[in-house]
Amino acid sequence: MSEPENPRPRQTPIRLVVAVLGVAALAIAASLWWGNAGLVGSAKALPCDPQPTAAKAVDTAAAGELAALSGTGTGRGYADLRFLDADGKPHTLKDFAGKTLLVNFWASWCIPCRVEMPALDKLAAEEDGPDFAVVSVDTAEPDPSKGRAFFDAGGWSHLTYSGEQSFNDAFSRLQSSAVSVGLPTTLLLDKKSCEIAVLQGPAAWDSPDGKKVIDALKAI
Repeated sequence: MSEPENPRPRQTPIRLVVAVLGVAALAIAASLWWGNAGLVGSAKALPCDPQPTAAKAVDTAAAGELAALSGTGTGRGYADLRFLDADGKPHTLKDFAGKTLLVNFWASWCIPCRVEMPALDKLAAEEDGPDFAVVSVDTAEPDPSKGRAFFDAGGWSHLTYSGEQSFNDAFSRLQSSAVSVGLPTTLLLDKKSCEIAVLQGPAAWDSPDGKKVIDALKAI
């Protein structure tokens, strides 16, 4: 038999998994958002100087596997965003001053987050250094021990576990700023933790397309 004239393109594994299961994860995240809507109003992004040129450079580099990334640079800052390290010690993103950052928010119940984690681990292995860091933040809702167990079982040796003890802390900052309503969400930040770009959903960060975006971020 002859091949059909317009065969449907094959999906890559990450896209296939996300297409099937992503809707369910977003629905869960959305329900949490509405359930906590009364608590997010006080979580405001710090002001930063708008950076349209930097945002455009990163946005222009975002293609292929990173096509969903959006350059923003409109003046939101996250230097005071709080999280806990693996030992429960509090930190803020200000601790990373001088480094551009990829800050990824995830949860163990989020299937697209699970799919994305190996790519983030590989990215950290290849790119973490004096001028760049991957920061992985477990939203820890409702039980942070589940996130820790998932993280440890995955063996993500190049990522450092970070978490928050309340879904209404770090992630609510993104919600109240209309940055995201679901997980995973990734922020690309400059050396002062000012927002340059946002990606809602998973991505192949370890791909050549991902490297182009990170190179553009590190160059600003």
